[in-house]
Amino acid sequence: MAYARSADELHQFVAKAARPKSARGLFQRLFDSMVEARRRSAEREIALFLRDRGGYLTDDAEREIERILSSSSRL
Repeated sequence: MAYARSADELHQFVAKAARPKSARGLFQRLFDSMVEARRRSAEREIALFLRDRGGYLTDDAEREIERILSSSSRL
């Protein structure tokens, strides 16, 4: 007579996959999204500034952008 294993005999060998824990918590994701929004806002401000002044990034334009961004209450 042949012997066949049943599912009951294999239950101890089945590995249960643990659910992956979120790498970042709620506050970290919230902070990251706020930083990203501010970065996009600054990039829009720079693009508008360069568009209005001919589209070239010169030393003068770079200094003016730095002055605007560092003193801006919106950013």
